[in-house]
Amino acid sequence: MTLTILFLLAFLVIGTPIAAAFALSVFLNADQLNVWMDSLASIPYDGISGFALVAIPLFILVGELMNRGGLAASLATLADRIIGRLRGAFGYVMILASGFLGAITGSSVATVAAIGGALGPEMVARGYPRGYVASINAAAGLLGVLVPPSIPLIIYGSAAGVSITQLFIATIVPAILVALTFAMVHWFRSRALLPNGQEIVSSDNTSSIKGGASRVKTLSALFMPVLVLGGIYGGWFTPTEAAAAACIYAIIVVVLHRTLSPKDVLQTFYVAAVPAAAILLIIGMTGILNRAMILNQVPQDLATFMTGLFADPLLFLLAVNLLLFVVGMFMETNAAVLLMGPLLAPSAMAFGIDPVHFAIIVVMNIEIGLITPPLAANLFVAARTNDVPLIEMLRHFGWFLAAAIIALGLITYIPAISLWYRFF
Repeated sequence: MTLTILFLLAFLVIGTPIAAAFALSVFLNADQLNVWMDSLASIPYDGISGFALVAIPLFILVGELMNRGGLAASLATLADRIIGRLRGAFGYVMILASGFLGAITGSSVATVAAIGGALGPEMVARGYPRGYVASINAAAGLLGVLVPPSIPLIIYGSAAGVSITQLFIATIVPAILVALTFAMVHWFRSRALLPNGQEIVSSDNTSSIKGGASRVKTLSALFMPVLVLGGIYGGWFTPTEAAAAACIYAIIVVVLHRTLSPKDVLQTFYVAAVPAAAILLIIGMTGILNRAMILNQVPQDLATFMTGLFADPLLFLLAVNLLLFVVGMFMETNAAVLLMGPLLAPSAMAFGIDPVHFAIIVVMNIEIGLITPPLAANLFVAARTNDVPLIEMLRHFGWFLAAAIIALGLITYIPAISLWYRFF
């Protein structure tokens, strides 16, 4: 199995597409793995044909429909009305709006692009340095995954056999915790970065978002997370059925508000299909590597090794966090969740760690990689969206990275933060 891992790392280093890297690392070493090539043929299809995974393309479609239909501006307007009177308000608006949008898209990168485009110019006009605007935009984008529904949580639940509904419920309080830590960083940093500690607001600097959405449109946007999360938690929908209902609702909203024409809606279907196909292809090909590891009892051997190496579950969690932090720095999020989740879950069970709690730790940790170079997809998207060189972000995003790591530590060692729903 060691040779297979080396093949995988080599393929990733030279830039091989992730899906191909997972499959080729097994194909080239099939004899030593005692895996018959013809037995692998059906694994990709079996891996992506599960009912739960249908939610992934549906939630991506919902995000595209609502983004193209002006949702980001609507949610920003709502956030501005709620907390617009606070000192340094627009930083909080970006964090809150990212949480709102995350409750619809389930995607961190999509949240960064949409909210950055809607709010970035306004923050710059109010006196914030562009590097700071891009940094808070990238960090707040993590809420796109932590606020349910979350595509990585859907993937983890399907791969590791954990209830996706429970994962969605569990991640609410961790998401609030992360949002609060980012808000504390903004409260501290805005006083040092803004002229005289105050945002610049003049009669010529009218908010670009306030006139961008009617009250009806804003309420329509706000009802989306209510429909999705309320339907799931109320027991009316499974996560996949909620995604389908959200798609129907999104189409009705954009058509009634005339923000998208029927032709635009059809185009949005195509735009959403591309990233959905990429994710599902990665899931299918990762299944080949996972099957090879299971046949060679790698998860069981790793669990035995970890329990022998660490007598204390607290030390085990520390080691897992360090490992996943490094993995998240170099590997695409969904692929990392698919690879590390099923691999580490048996070890966590051997230590008596709750599967739901461990899932939140894994996804939260790997998500931090989105703001940790060298991969750092959120940083690159935020830099492009806010038209700022990445070098200008370096002295700002470290504050938010530190806040995310502190939040991860609390989530890791205080299980009640993730398992809060079991107290009711």
